[in-house]
Amino acid sequence: MKYILDTKKAGFQKEFNKVLNSKRQQSSSKQSTVLKIISDIKKNGDKSLIKYSKKFDKISLNKNNIQLSNKEILAIITKLDFKIKKAIELAYTRVKNFHLKQVNHSFKYKDSYGNLLGYKYTSLNKVGIYVPGGKASYPSTVIMNSVPAIVAGVKNIYAAVPAPNNEINAGVIYAAKICGVKKIYRIGGAQAIAAFAYGTKSVDQVDKIVGPGNIFVATAKKEVFGQVGIDMIAGPSEITVIAGPENNPTWTAIDLLSQAEHDELSQSILITKSNIFARKVKYEIERIINKLPRSKIARASIKNYGTIIICKNDKEIIEIANKIAPEHLEIKVKNCDELEKKIINAGSIFLGNYSPEAIGDYIAGPNHVLPTSGTARFSSGLSVADFYKKTSVIKCTKLGIKKIGPAAVNLANYEGLQAHALSIMTRINNQK
Repeated sequence: MKYILDTKKAGFQKEFNKVLNSKRQQSSSKQSTVLKIISDIKKNGDKSLIKYSKKFDKISLNKNNIQLSNKEILAIITKLDFKIKKAIELAYTRVKNFHLKQVNHSFKYKDSYGNLLGYKYTSLNKVGIYVPGGKASYPSTVIMNSVPAIVAGVKNIYAAVPAPNNEINAGVIYAAKICGVKKIYRIGGAQAIAAFAYGTKSVDQVDKIVGPGNIFVATAKKEVFGQVGIDMIAGPSEITVIAGPENNPTWTAIDLLSQAEHDELSQSILITKSNIFARKVKYEIERIINKLPRSKIARASIKNYGTIIICKNDKEIIEIANKIAPEHLEIKVKNCDELEKKIINAGSIFLGNYSPEAIGDYIAGPNHVLPTSGTARFSSGLSVADFYKKTSVIKCTKLGIKKIGPAAVNLANYEGLQAHALSIMTRINNQK
């Protein structure tokens, strides 16, 4: 483990800040490269898209095969194992059922003067989903990003699926089919983000881009924000686990490793009141890590960012967890329900011994696209609300503007905006 901290020891706060800043101060050094790619796509469209796909993904594209054909899609998913298909279908159903409870409805009402006031929800028209390739090519990404858009009523969902060395994940394609994705493009990286943002002859321009990706993808999303909407700038995955002697140290170690295996930059943190339990978990991590197929990635994550924090009491645990504001928070101790009530900063919370974070990644129901790097202090996971536009509606009556208008005139004059005041007063003074 990179850090083993104890709140009782001098210098704890300084060391704890190092833990937080090790993740939150990682700035992108890829901006100039990304800006060049975006500029090329804006100027040359498909030509540059084809060029960068060959350079980065080692794949030869042309204007006829940037988008997967229905024949190709069928051939790819035919090879997928039946059990995986059923698992994808179950995940889709459970995630959709959860998100159906988030639906917002437009409303209108009249105040006491007869003024009509309202709020209108309108779904986005076109959404682009980025589905990572390489280290992270997951059907669950398609489901978690598509389902809230589907529930919100988005009619046109497109997916960018990188195909390094012309290899495409069959599970990803099947999930896209189940989710009704209209077009699947075999493109990736910053060039895919730029293509979604500005459009090319082969790739549809969208209103919003969602989905995780590497540092080039994240930087590109940040650069095109404003031209299109984006979900968030997500960093590497992270988990904080609150556990103690009443918990199984093996289970706890595995839960920490479940995020470490995502990425060398992932962060896994254990918070506990027991030194003995901390040592047991550390031992179990070392015992298990070499058995993992992704042991090299997990080991780098644990070595550089893995952290154990020893606290005196529950008050300290709550305070530290809220300062971390983790993407995923597991609370495994006996009084987990009481602690949960006091947690205000977390992307998703998992309570009890039988609620590992991994169940939330796939099939529990809530979305797994969550804020990282402490941004859970002010933001939330992906939801149906991310795919609505919200428009206010106002219709004043003669009586209504006569009654509430004078106060607005006073405020407009106070702010030095006389034309504002005049536009209201002309309606008040010229009523027949």
